[in-house]
Amino acid sequence: MSAPAVAAPAARPGIGRTIARNQWVVGLYLLLAALLAFTFLIKPGYGPADIESLAISVLPIVFAAAAQAVIVIAGGIDLSIGSLMALTNVVAAALMAQSGEVGAVGVVLLVLILGTLLGAVNGILVVVSRVPDIVVTLAMSFVWAGAALLVLGSPGGSAAAWFMALADGTFLIEWLPRAFVTMVVVLAVIWIPLRRSRLGLSLYAVGSDRVAALRSGVPIGRTKIAAYAIGGLLAGIGGLSLSMSTGIGLPVPGPYTLGGVAAIVLGGVSLAGGRGGLMGPVAAAFILALIRLDLVFLGVTSDYSQVIQGVVLVLVVMIGGLVELRRRRA
Repeated sequence: MSAPAVAAPAARPGIGRTIARNQWVVGLYLLLAALLAFTFLIKPGYGPADIESLAISVLPIVFAAAAQAVIVIAGGIDLSIGSLMALTNVVAAALMAQSGEVGAVGVVLLVLILGTLLGAVNGILVVVSRVPDIVVTLAMSFVWAGAALLVLGSPGGSAAAWFMALADGTFLIEWLPRAFVTMVVVLAVIWIPLRRSRLGLSLYAVGSDRVAALRSGVPIGRTKIAAYAIGGLLAGIGGLSLSMSTGIGLPVPGPYTLGGVAAIVLGGVSLAGGRGGLMGPVAAAFILALIRLDLVFLGVTSDYSQVIQGVVLVLVVMIGGLVELRRRRA
């Protein structure tokens, strides 16, 4: 008699379920890989130094997207992220100019606390006033932008050498930018414990179904304030990343609010709340940056470049909406 056939070991169901639940994020990383390959194709000389510049330029957008993602997951939105980043950026630059290399450690901690407190102020105003988040945070964006101009009326200040080194150069190998490593470590330290904590579950519960969360005993007000505080912390880190990459303070808010919103929309975070994470927005931030870069390499003028980026974003979001609709019907 022949020996019975031995079945091949089945793939672990956990991996399959994880991929099935995160098809959009997996697709984004495949798209990112394809865009990188296309970039190398149209510019064969694209090398480690260019990858490093890309990582440094995307760093503030990634933190702005992370800040926005946490708040949107909890059912809110914050249009003051860019102004918060500008304020924390100029505070860091102004204080580091006077503190020296050792004192810069205290400045970093102070700026992180400041960002958290300012984010909490946004959350408290939203909860107490019961005015829509978009209105409150739009108004506060002018307050934080004005405060940034009060701290530094023009670009100035400085950053400690060790602090700037966190985003400068490469790590272990020449193709791995230190800015990228810094970004991954910081996001992992904040997001992984948060996602697995009771507070993280509460953020998703409030964003998914506010009434059901309330009936389950989730403190809605405190959870919303916590979401804005964490968003403020990440915005503060984004401000520090600006100081880290430029070495100075820039009191005028950059395009980080809208850039962060675009990254989370493309990254699969539902604007209705309760769905998404940080893996998607990180990939989306790099994708949007690479699209802009490739258009420059192809000689497309800036006016057409803006139109093309908008069209690409709309098409991708529409495809995501159709995929989600089919998933719900299945």
